[in-house]
Amino acid sequence: MAYVTILVADDGATRTITLNRPERRNAMTPEMQTELIAAMEEAAASMCRVVVLRGAGDAFCSGLDLTALLQGMNDQSAVDHRKDAKRIAKLFKTLHDLPKPTIAAVHGAAIAGGTGLATICDFTLAVPAAKFGYTETRIGFVPALVSAFLTLQIGDKRARDLLLTGRLIDAAEAYRLGLVNEVVAPESLQERVKALALLLSANSPESLGATKRLLTAQNKAWLDAAIVQAMQANARARKTNDFREGIAAFLEKRKPRWTK
Repeated sequence: MAYVTILVADDGATRTITLNRPERRNAMTPEMQTELIAAMEEAAASMCRVVVLRGAGDAFCSGLDLTALLQGMNDQSAVDHRKDAKRIAKLFKTLHDLPKPTIAAVHGAAIAGGTGLATICDFTLAVPAAKFGYTETRIGFVPALVSAFLTLQIGDKRARDLLLTGRLIDAAEAYRLGLVNEVVAPESLQERVKALALLLSANSPESLGATKRLLTAQNKAWLDAAIVQAMQANARARKTNDFREGIAAFLEKRKPRWTK
């Protein structure tokens, strides 16, 4: 498949998927989300042993492309909002359920949905200056779909802290919370990712796939129910005045004026 917003390359048994909108800090559009899903499904069916996710340019991923989102809001119906939420849910679930080990190489900011992409991977390696955060409440949105995976990873109390405050955290705090596996010096990140990929690819591919399917199955019922609720919350949030005001304020570089 020919891709427009991502790059896909193989190096031995490792397949690297690169978010390739550096001019927009790799902000996700519907097109990128669709391409990421397709690339992951292709990787699952391929002979590769490990999948690496990274971003081009200075950032890993700055979340949803708010400019594109605001431009399309006036033309979208409730059905369109639900389709958008379903597509994002499928992206995260495809990454979570991928039957091959996944590594996120985070060399810069991974914000909102970008934090989701980075931390849903089996292994998240980040440089000290990397930033993470679920900033949706700052712009009148709801961190719905990421919340299910985050709660599963770090527990309810810590998830509430990150989701309700919308604060940014550095790689060291993300490591302490369990969202990052290793904090790696910038000059060593590529080498460390390669070494981890080689370690994983030396293991039995059948055993790796079986182990990932087992881990996925253990939390499937809870996660599936949480995702259904999250999709509904995501779609509802897109129709609120706070969401429109929050995006407008962000793009205009001013403080939002909430109506309540």
